[in-house]
Amino acid sequence: MIDIKLIRENPELVKENMKKKFQDHKLELVDRVLELDKKNREVKLRGDELRSSRNSLSSKIGNLMKSGNREEAETIKKQVNEINEQIIKNEKDENELANEIKNIMMKIPNIIHDSVPIGKDDTENVEVKKYGEPVVPTYPIPYHTDIMEKLAGIDLDSARRVAGNGFYYLIGNVARLHSAVISYARDFMINKGFTYCIPPFMIRSDVVTGVMSFEEMDAMMYKIEGEDLYLIGTSEHSMIGKFKDQILKKDNLPYTMTSYSPCFRKEKGAHGIEERGVYRIHQFEKQEMIVVCEPEDSYEWYDKMWSYTVELFRSLEIPVRTLECCSGDLADLKAKSCDVEAWSPRQQKYFEVGSCSNLTDAQSRRLGIRIKGEKGNYFAHTLNNTVVAPPRMLIAFLENHYQEDGSITIPEVLRPYMGGIDIIKPIEK
Repeated sequence: MIDIKLIRENPELVKENMKKKFQDHKLELVDRVLELDKKNREVKLRGDELRSSRNSLSSKIGNLMKSGNREEAETIKKQVNEINEQIIKNEKDENELANEIKNIMMKIPNIIHDSVPIGKDDTENVEVKKYGEPVVPTYPIPYHTDIMEKLAGIDLDSARRVAGNGFYYLIGNVARLHSAVISYARDFMINKGFTYCIPPFMIRSDVVTGVMSFEEMDAMMYKIEGEDLYLIGTSEHSMIGKFKDQILKKDNLPYTMTSYSPCFRKEKGAHGIEERGVYRIHQFEKQEMIVVCEPEDSYEWYDKMWSYTVELFRSLEIPVRTLECCSGDLADLKAKSCDVEAWSPRQQKYFEVGSCSNLTDAQSRRLGIRIKGEKGNYFAHTLNNTVVAPPRMLIAFLENHYQEDGSITIPEVLRPYMGGIDIIKPIEK
């Protein structure tokens, strides 16, 4: 959510930002907010005048009663009661206007960074840099579930009977590899100075609406029936929610945290959920990183964060590239975002395995996350980034370490997490 002062002072800038994001249908929201804001300030002013008048009259009542002017005192009491009724109505109007303004403000996108390329959707994202040499072996690379099945590492049919499409059982060395990658990513981030955290896996609705747009919430979140709780789609939601309504001390900044969690997503409207694979699924696990920092430091942290993901994947001998997300591909709260994509030797192209985003003060305004300053409090900046998210990462890992005999080599950095195993061999049925 942006600062309403920006709309008051520069509505055309806000409208131009909407146009850059190809959200012309929202342009009328700016004028509507200005109209409601003017009305709300008039209502507030009237409320102040009514309270001042009530206080002035109330102060007279005691003196009149003491001097024996009971009749005049009763007349003024009636006036005070009438004013109280007007104040109650005025406060109701003020609350209704404030809520309407807030609901509209939450639909107005964050101001994107000047460096963001202009484009309508993810097809117009811009490649920034490749890391590592993408290799295409002389032998064919099977589909990822076929690789897992030959390793006796996955059971999709049983998962489908138990939970439906979009779920899986990971088994044996593939399940161990999954856990090893998560554990390695955890320690990798701890060694970068991040604090490890396991957050709640459910959050309340006021946190949900604080960390994401209504569109994202509808497409992603599972609601717990009969409870004001949602299953998290990613741990960044719970992690940023940790700072809700807090006034942070400057000396404690930045907060740099890495979190583990399962993630649950409806994937509403997503293509591929019916496919035989684990690329797009309803349940997965992830190692995440979040930063809460001073506004002037957020873009420095942004560059550090995506670079950590690149470094992790390269340490696992997986070629990757970074993509700058264009304006039309940015969710409303994001000011700047980039994707990290891993090389798929089977498809001979890159695919997304992580995303890094700077939300500037959009989330902190919604959640009330402020920093205590010498000249007053101000909103913090929040950022998030995927460290690693199996099983998508497993797809990249298995394809890039697949050998002609069907075995999978284990990079040296991961072997301590695999009990010293340096290769996983197919299991003959």
